[in-house]
Amino acid sequence: HTALLNLVATNRCDLSCWYCFFFSERAGYVYEPSIEHIRFMLEAARKQKPIPAIAVQITGGEPLLRDDIIEIIRIARELGYEHIQLNTTGIRFAYEPELAVKVREAGVNTIYMSFDGVTPITNPKNHWEIPYILDAFRKAGLGAVLVPTVIKGVNDHEVTKMIYFGLKHNDIVRGVNFQPVSLVGRIPKHEREKLRITIPDILKRVEEDTNGEVLMDDWYTVPFTIPISEFIEAMTGKPQFTMSNHFACGVATYLFQDRKTGKIVPLPRFIDVEAFVNYLKELTEYIRKGGSKKLAIVKLMAKLGKFIIWEHTPEQLRKRKRIYWMLFNIFARHNYSALGEFHLNTLFVGMMHFQDEYNYDVARIQRCDIHYVGPDGRLIPFCTFNVFPEMYRDRLQKIYSIPLKKYLEMKGLKSMAEEKYRRNIKKLESTELYKKTYEGFWDPSKLTYEEKRRISIRFGIPVIEE
Repeated sequence: HTALLNLVATNRCDLSCWYCFFFSERAGYVYEPSIEHIRFMLEAARKQKPIPAIAVQITGGEPLLRDDIIEIIRIARELGYEHIQLNTTGIRFAYEPELAVKVREAGVNTIYMSFDGVTPITNPKNHWEIPYILDAFRKAGLGAVLVPTVIKGVNDHEVTKMIYFGLKHNDIVRGVNFQPVSLVGRIPKHEREKLRITIPDILKRVEEDTNGEVLMDDWYTVPFTIPISEFIEAMTGKPQFTMSNHFACGVATYLFQDRKTGKIVPLPRFIDVEAFVNYLKELTEYIRKGGSKKLAIVKLMAKLGKFIIWEHTPEQLRKRKRIYWMLFNIFARHNYSALGEFHLNTLFVGMMHFQDEYNYDVARIQRCDIHYVGPDGRLIPFCTFNVFPEMYRDRLQKIYSIPLKKYLEMKGLKSMAEEKYRRNIKKLESTELYKKTYEGFWDPSKLTYEEKRRISIRFGIPVIEE
């Protein structure tokens, strides 16, 4: 079944990131399904049995280039999708902050936003725009997950700083989800070794950079959560989707920052998560054998406090046993607002290593639950869709697309360069908002204007000075 559905709204993008394999110029055509076609694809994924798709990511290209993006979001909500997220660079929000309000009101829960570092050197993509994007989210009450593509020798030295940046802006940043780069195309072995970074590499880096505040042992693989889904299924009597991915696909943890000491406290430091999950397994088995669900709740309530290590619990969660009641409301009462409160008080940090031709593992594909919906309604595992584009992504999308030349004629453009984003660095850097956002992370005086200009242009984003 599908835990997260990816819907490609367009393959157009206003950037040309060197490590991206997915935009119209390289494809040679423009893929932009009609509203009716999008409805068909979303409906197809909702027909899965016994569990229809309930979470969708609207992606691209850059989905915010579509003028009808609000209508697409509304259709997804209308069809029963409970979680809707936009995968974007966020740049349009910097210039149209009111759009953040519109997408939230239309039904978006989360913005899944590119963020490759805390400096313009590591993140020339949207470094200068980030302060204004986050400001738009604050005013709209819209949460975001920062999504760094991690590349060895490029930005891996900033992974921990990105976590701290997320904690600084934890009022709206709900998580940081690292994605080690997928190496696509024909790349010589020495180049692959130069760029390749793995999940264990990043975990080790975080442990070293935090001086042991976040250990490698504080992370758990995605399928570790299966007993939680099984317990909720036993309690509700309704099928639940399980994150049954291969263990090598990803890891995650939750981080809290003690408001009194400023210290980072990973969830496993103050909750014995392994003992707790094992106890949920016992309760699940008890219910499956005909045990009383009400008695199971009583047992959980009585035992729950024993899994909490109170002396290590952040101060804000110790008051009135706040963490106890959060967990009880989530697991015993299945209270969605309690889950929301939990996420408001924590920073989710995850890693998902998507595959490429050089590390492709069929066992991982067989257990994948992150799917693309194809233009023909088929559900295709994420890594299959992108790693073999000639068989899936490009082959399918080309059938339902128009040639690039025809698109340019329709729009009266000479080239796709006319749709590309251009930035005014001086203007973006001139505000207190910019300085405050990066305070403690980046000093803009470290680089000259000319150096910043060259960084932006080298990445593919022209600089204007009007």
